Amino acid sequence: MTRTEMAGAHGGRVVALFDPNALIDAIARSGDRDAFAKLFDHFAPRLKGLLLRSGAPPELAEEVAQETMLTVWRKASLFDPAKASAATWIASIARNRRIDIARRDTRLRLSQVYEILDEDEPERPDDLLYGAERDALVRSAVSELSVDQLRVVELAFLQGCSHQEVASRLSIPLGTVKSRLRLAMAHLRGRLEDLR
Repeated sequence: MTRTEMAGAHGGRVVALFDPNALIDAIARSGDRDAFAKLFDHFAPRLKGLLLRSGAPPELAEEVAQETMLTVWRKASLFDPAKASAATWIASIARNRRIDIARRDTRLRLSQVYEILDEDEPERPDDLLYGAERDALVRSAVSELSVDQLRVVELAFLQGCSHQEVASRLSIPLGTVKSRLRLAMAHLRGRLEDLR
């Protein structure tokens, strides 16, 4: 039994330790599947629970947890225990993955909104060109919003939530929702002035 597998003998019993650093190292060095299984069994349910408590739907929580652990498998060699604990490193991967998914989903929903708006009537060629330019400007301006601003804009305008509902769903103060919306709208107004 290795030092990482044994905490020591206590009353004649051997107590096994969970050492995520050693498990990540084993994955990085030799693609150790047993080490990955232990790491997955430990962290995946914790990540999913954390995401569920932060308001993520169950499917998203499951997706982020699994993709996070897959990233741990692929990038184990990048882990540096001198910079962060294994738990912190894995949590930051999960956070970044959730942000990526939120951005992807928001872009998809925005494109669906544009498609619905554009279905009303056939456009003339001049209108098509102007509409494409307008859509590109709007998409560009929206993509420059911070993730936090994008989330409140999406909930308030695309999903029709009240400010109080946004605050409740994101577990943030009402004042923070209003501040993020105000900043987002100021940014969008500044970037889209030419469309008026």
